Amino acid sequence: MSSTEADSIDKLYKNYDILNDAKDKISEHEKEYREIIEAVKGSEKEKRLASQFIGKFFKFFPSLADAAIDASLDLCEDENIQIRRQAIRDLPLLCKDTKEHIPKIGDILAQLLVVDDPLELQQVHMSLQQILKFDAKSALAGIFSQILTGDELTRDRCFKFLGVKLKQLGKEIITDEIEAFIIEEVKKVLQDVTADEFQNCMNILASTKLSTTPKGQSELVALAVEQAELNTEEEPVIIEDEHVERYILCATHALPYFSTQIESTPFIKYACEKLFPLHTWKLIGANDSDRDQQHLRVLKVFAEMAAFCGTLDAPNLKIDAIFNVLQEYMPLPPITEGDGAIEENPSFKFSHAECLLYALHKLGKQDVDYFQFKDDPNKLKEFRSRLQYLARGTQGYIKKLQEAVKGKAPKKGDDEATTNEYQIKLIALKTTSNISTLIRDLFHNPPIFRSVVQLSWITKKSNDSNKRHAPITFQSDANNDEKRKKVGAKSTTSPTSSSEQRLYKTPSGKFSGKVSNYSNNRNNNRNGNGGGFRQRNGPGKNRNFRRY
Repeated sequence: MSSTEADSIDKLYKNYDILNDAKDKISEHEKEYREIIEAVKGSEKEKRLASQFIGKFFKFFPSLADAAIDASLDLCEDENIQIRRQAIRDLPLLCKDTKEHIPKIGDILAQLLVVDDPLELQQVHMSLQQILKFDAKSALAGIFSQILTGDELTRDRCFKFLGVKLKQLGKEIITDEIEAFIIEEVKKVLQDVTADEFQNCMNILASTKLSTTPKGQSELVALAVEQAELNTEEEPVIIEDEHVERYILCATHALPYFSTQIESTPFIKYACEKLFPLHTWKLIGANDSDRDQQHLRVLKVFAEMAAFCGTLDAPNLKIDAIFNVLQEYMPLPPITEGDGAIEENPSFKFSHAECLLYALHKLGKQDVDYFQFKDDPNKLKEFRSRLQYLARGTQGYIKKLQEAVKGKAPKKGDDEATTNEYQIKLIALKTTSNISTLIRDLFHNPPIFRSVVQLSWITKKSNDSNKRHAPITFQSDANNDEKRKKVGAKSTTSPTSSSEQRLYKTPSGKFSGKVSNYSNNRNNNRNGNGGGFRQRNGPGKNRNFRRY
């Protein structure tokens, strides 16, 4: 240590002693406090001492508050990580006794959430939690300020912090008043969000009292309807992938709140009018390889919502839209050449058929006369022929699945692949059993709607609509007997290895660059984009903090 540095450190300690001993006359020593602030430009040891001393005496010099905060920010941007950690640890001292500065310190700490070093980030979390205990509402105001105005990385880190830490703070800090403030702030954020941010907002709201009362649940559904833009007057000329993905995402977040009091009617209406017309349905899916999967995700969420649909306007038109799509997965029986016999070993997409039959069964009761097909008598004959053909394929598959699972439940010590394959076969059995039950009701003339089935992917323990299984199909191959023996997981349209049976993860950011090509501009849209989720910008760290 040089003599100059030693003199500077001695001067710092001397100023500290003067201020510490001044008691009621401390405000008379503004010169000494100003010198402490200036020490942030000194050596590493001076910086660390200055950080502590600035915080300790901050409340006694309100006229120097801005200078003290700026000096602390300089230390938070220092090249030395030890100095940065020290400064971050000392930031709460600036607002412990001067709560009017908590929003500002909360904003600064929110910006610091972008740091990469784990220990530095841990210190940011600890300091944020500390000021939340001082005054939760003011601290949250600072955090939400960054969510509303910060860059994408900062917003993302703020959401992650709130998603984890709010639950840990408990009711002593997150009181009813604070929770109400969080709800209002999240609603402001929802005016302009990316797809990921929408999920974060809905997850935060789901942890509040909104999710526990019918009125609150109705609000959450209304937010999902608004984000899905189901009621917009101006509509895109062509339904594209981003519309479909937004529909799936918003419907998925609304699903837990549907009930006899809270209806899914807007989502059902939109799907029947916009997604299910065949000229649109056949275009859904960016390419052939993922079209079936996207179709199935739409159909699954639609089927789950069908159970909570209210009275539809012109139900015959909605039923007709479902019926037309169902025919895509319920083909007519082919006739072999020569003897007129029906070809055996049909091929079906059972998962798709289950969803559509279930929806038709739930909504068909709103217009039973539809199934008389009075305008086209041949349509009734064709419908019953399709049902018979599907029933035949279903029964054959059920028998094979029953043989495959009988006495073959996994035992302790079996590998994961064996267990997964068994579970997939059980789901396939449930899928085909549901189809068989639904066909029996619909085959009546007129159809009846008495049977109660539980969709195959919904477990009794949890109605988690995010749990997805591979689509169940039955692919026949007359020249390959061995392939026909491989039922369950190996009879699907997609590979079913354990590594490929992943839960669906919604896309990050905006679903498509074309999202701004249709209107319904939102109020308070920060970037002036059109309807839909805001585009995610490229990530970028922000160590140049917003100054006050």
